[in-house]
Amino acid sequence: MLSSIGIPGLILILLVALVVFGPKKLPEIGKATGQTLKEFKNSARDLTGDAKEEFSEAKNMISDKDSKKND
Repeated sequence: MLSSIGIPGLILILLVALVVFGPKKLPEIGKATGQTLKEFKNSARDLTGDAKEEFSEAKNMISDKDSKKND
């Protein structure tokens, strides 16, 4: 998505943001955006970890059932 914007487009977007929000608000907006992305990344990591754990437990239950059948 960002690769199609290019450097001139990115500079234009930054200039428009500077005009709209002003130089005092831009650092606050950047900080809030960074925190939001960090929280999203952590949540995604937790969800994938939970899914992997559930999958592992299910796999263990299936292998336990198979080993009891063979005994």
